[in-house]
Parts: sequence; structure tokens; C-alpha cells
Amino acid sequence: MLSDIDAPAARWFRRITKWDGSPRARLICFPHAGGTASYFRGWSRLVPSDIEVLAVRYPGREDRFVDPFAESMEELADDVSAAVQPLLDRPVAFFGHSMGASVAYEVAARLSAKARPHAGRAPFHGPAPVALFLSGRAGPGHERMRNLGKADDRELIDAVIGMGGTEAHAFNDPELRDLVLPVIRSDFRLVERYGRTSPGSRALSTPVFAYYGDHDAHLDPRAIEAWSAVTSGPFTVRSFDGGHFYLARHAEELVGDVVGRLRPHLGRPAR
Repeated sequence: MLSDIDAPAARWFRRITKWDGSPRARLICFPHAGGTASYFRGWSRLVPSDIEVLAVRYPGREDRFVDPFAESMEELADDVSAAVQPLLDRPVAFFGHSMGASVAYEVAARLSAKARPHAGRAPFHGPAPVALFLSGRAGPGHERMRNLGKADDRELIDAVIGMGGTEAHAFNDPELRDLVLPVIRSDFRLVERYGRTSPGSRALSTPVFAYYGDHDAHLDPRAIEAWSAVTSGPFTVRSFDGGHFYLARHAEELVGDVVGRLRPHLGRPAR
């Protein structure tokens, strides 16, 4: 738990790096479909001590197992946007992989927009992220819908294994499989609903950096380039050798690139 911030934020974010009380920036990571905050725990040894890394704790998994799944991207992005407010006292950047890229983008768009009511929820606003790192996800309007949210168990398992997902090992254990499959199915359903309703074209001024594996069967350079439409700021693409989960093999190189691009935005050390 994050003992130094309020309970709503602690419920939504897990600290990955050791806390020394004086980060110059925060990097908030958004997991993939079926993923968990602990996916990013290996990043703790790759990030300098003046950058605090946190990961989003989606409902319905790990220590939020009893919480109901988010029903829509709007619901999830609204909740994260409200919970992140106490963390905006330092420069903040977002990194999202796969589904997490879309969640990160939607949260960034909300923080960049003027405060406004959202379907009965309290309005919120806050500083925009200083950088947005989007990985393994096609830009708005270029997603390939696979209807995996409605697939049977075998088809869903085969799809996750085919993408190289880290959850694949759980399928060999019947008890773990029964825990993991509902999470994956719910996330795919959320992503597919979001893709069909068109995310819109909320313009950001935030620098956007897009990453992908050059052997990802569900992405191509044109789909990645589509992210350039969401920002009036700088846009950069970088590919890595590998498939959808290229970042597992290239964590050190990827995190090094992220940290290098984030460093010009670091705030002053806290006293």
C-alpha cells in the first residue's frame, strides 16, 4: 500500500520502486489485458532512484480480486483519473502496454481536458502527463477486433498463448486457469467495446512515444503511426525485435529509452 498518499490512490496504485521520499518524477505503468500491477516489478532495478515507478491495480485481480471488473473503458479511465490526483504534485508520465496503452491515453486525455462532469461522477482535472509512452497497441481507429471477449475457453487460451502472454503458464493448473480466464475475458470485452465505439480524437499536446515488436502479428507500422493523430506535440516510434510481448526480452533497453526521454522533464529534487 502507499502509506504516504490517501486511501483511494493507494487502492489503485502499487509502488514498484523503493520509496525514498523525494522523487523528481513519477512513471505510472498500465498493464495489458489480463495483466496485473506486479507485471512491472522487474522495472525496479532498471529505473534511477529519483524516478518513482507505480503500476495501476485494475479491479478484479491480485489483492483487488473481490472488486468487480470495470464494464467500460470510460468507467476505468474515469476511476484512474480521479485516483491519480494526489500523485500529480510531481511531473508524471504514463507507460501503457496493449490494453494499458488505451487506458493510459484515455486518462491522459481526461487530465488534459478542462474539468467537466462525467455521467454523474464528480468532475476532476489536473496537470497533463509530461510524456505518454504507448506500447503494443494500434492507434485509434486501427485496432483489429477479434471478438475474444465472447470466445470459448479454448479459443481464448490459444489466443493468449499465441501472443506470448505471461498468464499462459496458469493454464496448466485448473484452479489458476479458473481464476485467470475471467480476468482476461473481461479485459478483452472492455477493449472490444471501446474499439467499436471509436475512442474519438481528443487532442493532446503531450509528447507521445510509441513502441512495438516488429513481429507482432496484430500490428503494423501504419497502425502504430496512427497514434500521431492524438497529439500536437512530438511523436516518435521505435520498434524492437519480437512479438506482442517484446518488452519481456527487451526490458532493460526499453526502460532505458523511457527514462532517457523522461529525464528532460524531471522536476527539482524535493527538500
